[in-house]
Amino acid sequence: MEEDKRQRYSRLKRMILGSMIGVPIVLFVIVLGIGYYYFTTSIETSTISSLKRIVEDHRQMIDSFLRERTANLEFVIHSNSFQDLVDPEHLYTIFLNLQKESSAFIDLGVFNEEGTHVAYHGPFKLVGRDYGREPWLKEVLKKGPYVSDVFLGYRRVPHFIIAVAREQDAMKWVLRATIDTHLFNEMVKKVRIGKTGEAYLINADGLFQSERRSGGGLMDQDPDISAYPKQHDGTRAFIEENPHGEKFLYATTWLGYKDWCLVVRQEKSDAFRALRSASYIIFLILVVGISGIIAIAYFLTNRIVRRMERMDKERDLLGVQLIRATGLAELGEMAAGFAHEINNPLQIIRSEQALMEAILAEMREKGELPVTDDSSELSDSMAQIKLQVDRCAQITQAILKFGRKGEPVSREVDLRTFIPEVTKMISKKASVQGIALKEEISEETPLIEEDPAHIQQVLLNLFNNGMDAVTQKHGSSGGELTVGARPGANGRVEVWVRDNGCGISDENLNKIFSPFFTTKPVGKGTGLGLSVCYGIVDKMGGSMAVESEMGVGTTFTISLPTAA
Repeated sequence: MEEDKRQRYSRLKRMILGSMIGVPIVLFVIVLGIGYYYFTTSIETSTISSLKRIVEDHRQMIDSFLRERTANLEFVIHSNSFQDLVDPEHLYTIFLNLQKESSAFIDLGVFNEEGTHVAYHGPFKLVGRDYGREPWLKEVLKKGPYVSDVFLGYRRVPHFIIAVAREQDAMKWVLRATIDTHLFNEMVKKVRIGKTGEAYLINADGLFQSERRSGGGLMDQDPDISAYPKQHDGTRAFIEENPHGEKFLYATTWLGYKDWCLVVRQEKSDAFRALRSASYIIFLILVVGISGIIAIAYFLTNRIVRRMERMDKERDLLGVQLIRATGLAELGEMAAGFAHEINNPLQIIRSEQALMEAILAEMREKGELPVTDDSSELSDSMAQIKLQVDRCAQITQAILKFGRKGEPVSREVDLRTFIPEVTKMISKKASVQGIALKEEISEETPLIEEDPAHIQQVLLNLFNNGMDAVTQKHGSSGGELTVGARPGANGRVEVWVRDNGCGISDENLNKIFSPFFTTKPVGKGTGLGLSVCYGIVDKMGGSMAVESEMGVGTTFTISLPTAA
């Protein structure tokens, strides 16, 4: 039986624990997952949008730079004649003015229609060289302003040029300037995004037109060219893996003024560093949350199961107590029946005793019964018979009154005479146990209007509890039990029962009026007495309080309304 209970509680504990852990964790993970999804989506969207905005701004800056430099040259070629430009001193003055406008210009040259370098100012000796077969010359003569890709040329150094052409009086000539590659590179590379962000330019063939900070010189082939989309409008962002297996966030856009692609890239781990930090925090929240759910589930499950076990024990105890109470009730009914049956023979004995006394008195009057020691003993025996018959009659009447069934009948009760009647019922038991009974009943104690049987039940229960406590501490001598009554405040009367017994601990003091709570050994008490007394007093409109000190004693105080 006990093994079945343990198995049942074990199954119940597993079921409750599984429900309390599984359901909250599933909901918690779902909510956290949804939150994480929307958060990561927001972070990714925000990061990509920010990168696109940077790329677009940088493209506009590079386009503006190329347009402004081209505009500078167009202004020069259209504001000066061919003869002015081929004059070395005048060309030098123009170059100085261009450098004031922008330090990106590092040389300036004039070409005739055949491609001969007719005038030049710069660090190289290029006058007289023939550029007639150079593609850039053909392009500028055919289409106008021209920005070249980076190339080596005669100087064998990577550079790019901006050239413009003019036709006047059936004569064409070209003005060309070389742009400072270092300055241009720094302008393109100055984009800084996180730790790994970098920007660079490539042409349509995938050759670097600016240096890449992470590796890639001018005119080298970009190894990541296959990752870039074909020429497109606007700005595109994407995540791609390079040949080394590293993932990058790319953003690409094509310049509007030149057929170059601006690429801005950043390592994915660096780009989404905030997302990674958030992921750690969310993981930490997940671990802490699940640990908290498990800990709380274990705590609550153990508490619930313990409470259920206690309730089951209390239910079993209740069954036992009810069986015992039923037995006591039956015993009470039997005792009342016995008292009723005994009462009739007592009346016959009393009648016979009275008849015997009358006969003895008549015999004395007639002188038939001389006064001797035997006759005196006979008279004493008859008096003792009368005394004991009266005492038995009082006991049976008390039992009948206590066990009488029916609805409560309220009547005026004078506690000054009622309390002594009740103490007589336990006086013999008290004397046998060596307990001194004391009464402290004030003569001013007012009447109350209650059912005497209920008051008797309450007092007897308090007397019995008090005698048990006294006996436990003092044994068969030295115990005291005091009952008293006096007028109380606000038109009430106070009745108290005080003992010098073992007392009640603070821990148990708040539980003594609870049903089935008892400090007595098994079989010595039901734990119902004080709770029933409390209920009776409460129905009377009164209150019941207790004061106790371990090793000193206990006092129960009952406050009742006085009779109207």
